[in-house]
Amino acid sequence: MKENERPRQWALITSMLDEPEALKASVEGSARPDVRARPVPFSADDLLERPWWEPVLVRLADVVVAALMLVLSAPVIVLVALVIRLDSPGKAVFRQFRVGRDLAPFVFYKFRTMYEDARERFPELYEYRYTGEDMLAMRFKIENDPRLTRVGRRLRKTSLDELPNLLNVILGDMSLVGPRPEILEMVQYYEPWQRMKWHVKPGVTGLAQVQGRGYLTFQETVHWDVRWVFERSPSLYFRILLRTVRTVLHGMGAF
Repeated sequence: MKENERPRQWALITSMLDEPEALKASVEGSARPDVRARPVPFSADDLLERPWWEPVLVRLADVVVAALMLVLSAPVIVLVALVIRLDSPGKAVFRQFRVGRDLAPFVFYKFRTMYEDARERFPELYEYRYTGEDMLAMRFKIENDPRLTRVGRRLRKTSLDELPNLLNVILGDMSLVGPRPEILEMVQYYEPWQRMKWHVKPGVTGLAQVQGRGYLTFQETVHWDVRWVFERSPSLYFRILLRTVRTVLHGMGAF
């Protein structure tokens, strides 16, 4: 792609991101007669390309910042692990397969915030059966989630439960900034244009996390995830990290 064409193409994609139906129609067609596909005179893959130094710089920042945070938070990590074990039976660190870049599964680490036998206690919350109407208004995070332990609620509110995510960053499965990693059961509900979010590594934080976090619907979250894929840059990466500090301190959308 010619460098002088990129701003015009970014502007077109950005305007389409504000109209999800138009973007969907352009990518996969539309059954709705009132929604017309926008002509896109270039491949979306062109916009996914980045100068060679951008991913190098981001990876370097990922490793340096994550390693520094792990060292500085080591006493907190040990204390949180101990409190979790004392509060309820089960392991302190929760492990689960999540979907990463190019739909590749990886082992995701976080502190356990739910009862070890939550799946047996509340099987209805693990059915993952949704209609099209459900998906339009669904919020994946549940306020006053009955599966959360007493300590787990505090960890969610302070975001301390995400500290083990830093290990995923060091291992290269995640970046500090990107879409939050999805569970395997939810992949089937993504429309083709929404699957663009998996062109990049999942992140510890991201555009959706600083735009409303748990208050966002599923559709709104994916909108911001796809927006990050097209608009990502080192400058936006660092701005999101700074905004995340404020979001965490205020506990916005954390439950």
